[in-house]
Amino acid sequence: MEILHSKIYGEERTETPLLVLHGLFGMLDNWGSFGKEFGELMPTHLLDLRNHGRSFHSDSMTHDDLANDILNYLDAHNIQKANLLGHSLGGKAVMQFAINFPERVEKLIVADISPKAYPPHHQGIIKALQTVDFSKVESRQDVENVLGEYIHEKFVIQFLMKNLYWTEDKKLAWRFNLPTLADQYTQFVSNAIRFGVFSGPTLFIAGEKSNYILPQDDFLIRQQFPNSKIITIKNAAHWVQANNPVDFNAAVKEFLQN
Repeated sequence: MEILHSKIYGEERTETPLLVLHGLFGMLDNWGSFGKEFGELMPTHLLDLRNHGRSFHSDSMTHDDLANDILNYLDAHNIQKANLLGHSLGGKAVMQFAINFPERVEKLIVADISPKAYPPHHQGIIKALQTVDFSKVESRQDVENVLGEYIHEKFVIQFLMKNLYWTEDKKLAWRFNLPTLADQYTQFVSNAIRFGVFSGPTLFIAGEKSNYILPQDDFLIRQQFPNSKIITIKNAAHWVQANNPVDFNAAVKEFLQN
């Protein structure tokens, strides 16, 4: 059994730990400053999802896989109960975990995603990533140039570029497992999480400029998460924690501490 790679802040603290799970094509490094800040208040575990960052690669990528990975991680670290925070795909993972293993969750925070199925919407990014030929590119700039032909948002390119690394034989490569993420895409994006109910305290955080959580999602959210509230962070799109970290962190802090 393989355990997710993590970085832990405030490991010596005794409060209920907080586990943080990033979104698609992300990695725990995206949450570094959040981890430092929250590690002053509680043990804060930043995790790489399977097929991302430095975690193991697998051909399977269902919501239940992601939930079981969290369970295995908690068991490996002797954590009986945790607070969970997930953004986007990480949000799907923590929602499924809370439904499957409610007794292991103190409080649940879901950043800019709902339990519903989403239509496929990353095809352009996947195509761009697949177009990078690592036998031909010689520098990070070469990779950026290829991505720029397909992706026009500079911040999206910068976000993806964080996953580049130099292999031992001096070639650039992606840290994420692109073949599986492309192949299993519909498994984890175009499927709703499996139906069930988590009745513990839950906070959904939407970005004001994002369309991932819509007013009509309210009914579905309350069906599966009856003890939930939904708040909106001003001046933030889908990467709500990066677009407005001050308000995002304050909302998370207030929810966890009250």
